[in-house]
Amino acid sequence: MKAVALFSGGLDSTLAMKLIIDQGIDVLAVNINTGFGSTKDRLDHMQNMCDQVGAELRIIDIQSEFLQEVLFDPKHGYGKNFNPCIDCHAKMFAVAKRIMQAEGASFLVSGEVLGQRPMSQNKDALQTVLNESNCDGLLLRPMSAKLLAPTIAEQNGWVDREKLEGISGRSRDRQLELAKEIGLEDFESPGGGCLLTDENFAKKMNDFIKHDKFEVKDIPLMKFGRHLRLSDGAKLVVGRNQEENGYLQNINNDKYYHLKTIGLPGPHAMLSKNASQADKELAAKIVLTYCKAKDDKTYTISFDGDEVQGSPFASREDIQPYTIM
Repeated sequence: MKAVALFSGGLDSTLAMKLIIDQGIDVLAVNINTGFGSTKDRLDHMQNMCDQVGAELRIIDIQSEFLQEVLFDPKHGYGKNFNPCIDCHAKMFAVAKRIMQAEGASFLVSGEVLGQRPMSQNKDALQTVLNESNCDGLLLRPMSAKLLAPTIAEQNGWVDREKLEGISGRSRDRQLELAKEIGLEDFESPGGGCLLTDENFAKKMNDFIKHDKFEVKDIPLMKFGRHLRLSDGAKLVVGRNQEENGYLQNINNDKYYHLKTIGLPGPHAMLSKNASQADKELAAKIVLTYCKAKDDKTYTISFDGDEVQGSPFASREDIQPYTIM
């Protein structure tokens, strides 16, 4: 007997898998990458969680499918920010069902907890997700199973319902108790893993789609740096620290120049290639303002080899009119 589990890397989904594995069922942990997860590489963490409970890990990339079918026209709307949670969950379960069928597995598992998130994990929303993904009866939610209708796996006796949980609400007490019982180590504290739920990230997304078509290759750029919209409409991204500079340097997006200061240390920056000459000069001025540059001197900025001369603003307050976040 085999099950496919939607696996975020968090405590709930790890415990959900453990409850099923303990009943003698093989579990394939599927992490679905929409592109909007954490900015940190979590592969080692996810593998560690799977190793501790005895699940196989697989990463499935649906970034293109997610942009085309979900993000910009969600049937059930957005949450507080740019997060189409119900449509997103339905898409993930539909993808998981495809994998289940391809793998010859018998049912699906998720770590959702009834009432943990007001919009996407209330009883109506949980049922809507099942209806939209055609997974009604197939999806077992072990953390709250005793509060929900029995699934096919329980009805057929593949899973003992009495060995599942009846957790509801936002308290983590029972989850922490279970983690201690099984000796689970290095699990993550709860937190929003999706960038689309973040208010500042939503501001960047709303600004972007006003000026340009959003594509998969634009996702990495959205995750790092200080974002600015210049006078003639060009987008400028400036690294805030050494770590962000490193990420920006490694982004390969043919819609943007890479900007580098010549002759003095400075942040790494990127500017959209449709920038006017005035916006190029403004971008150089802004980048120099984040350097230890003197406003009465002229410096050189490289735009992928092309050079622009400029001087910094007298104060960083002069940058505020262009700043998105």
